[in-house]
Amino acid sequence: MRKSILLLMAGLITAAAQPAAAALKIFACEPEWAALASELGGTRVEAYSATTALQDVHKIQARPSLIAKYRQADLVVCTGADLEIGWLPALVEKANNPRALPGSDGFLEASRYVSMIEVPEVLDRAQGDVHPFGNPHIQTDPRNITPVAAALAERLAKLDPAHAADYRQRHAAFAARWQNAIAEWERKAQPLRGLRLVSTHKDWSYLNRWLGMIQVATLEPKPGIPPTAAHLSSVLEGLKTQPASMILVASYQDHKPAQWLAQRTGLPVIELPFTVGGVEGTEDLFGLFEVTLNRLLAAAGP
Repeated sequence: MRKSILLLMAGLITAAAQPAAAALKIFACEPEWAALASELGGTRVEAYSATTALQDVHKIQARPSLIAKYRQADLVVCTGADLEIGWLPALVEKANNPRALPGSDGFLEASRYVSMIEVPEVLDRAQGDVHPFGNPHIQTDPRNITPVAAALAERLAKLDPAHAADYRQRHAAFAARWQNAIAEWERKAQPLRGLRLVSTHKDWSYLNRWLGMIQVATLEPKPGIPPTAAHLSSVLEGLKTQPASMILVASYQDHKPAQWLAQRTGLPVIELPFTVGGVEGTEDLFGLFEVTLNRLLAAAGP
């Protein structure tokens, strides 16, 4: 009996001495995917976002700090569709992380699980920053999060099979909450259907499609080309025949062109978060869409 107790105690001591399973290190190119990884992985993942909501994700530098984070990653999650084409290839090369090479299990492109819109029929760089695979700003429609979440949960389960059941359970719980939230957001958003707006960039195409809003003009003369005085004047003139109700600007964008137009039209300028962390109250994906809708509805009026 005493020997059994001693063996049991020794086993407990040995188990206690074992280090806890290390969390999977997730390198997310954008905040929305870091937030989603945290929802699905909980304490089993350590999610890091390479960018913030106050940065233009097209214009990131492959800094040494990002290289170090990428080198440590077990899984990289990016939007893809060439959104990060200006910096991600350099990061992949310099980090030299065989676990997270494009095409491997350690690399997930969210856009591959979404039906892309605005895919150009002809590629012409004279038309500005045109994305050949379609508009990459998929995170502005919550319905796009659903298939990405399913794919990410399965990828986590594959990389960490010992906890696969936990990832799937967390995904099921998230998916149920998410579908309920979408239904409630769509109910609230009915007054926005048919709303006409101006935006700085074609950031909101997926949001517009979801809510039935209509973009009548952009402040950029071409995608990725900063607003010019001549183009702003043409937008102002165009609004006389194609009126709008508001001007949308993302948190990371220069607000001055929108303010210029607002001063001459009386239209309200509405700052939207664009992604997690863009404004107060958007610390997670649920807050992102809640705040977005509340700001749009407040501007639209009764």
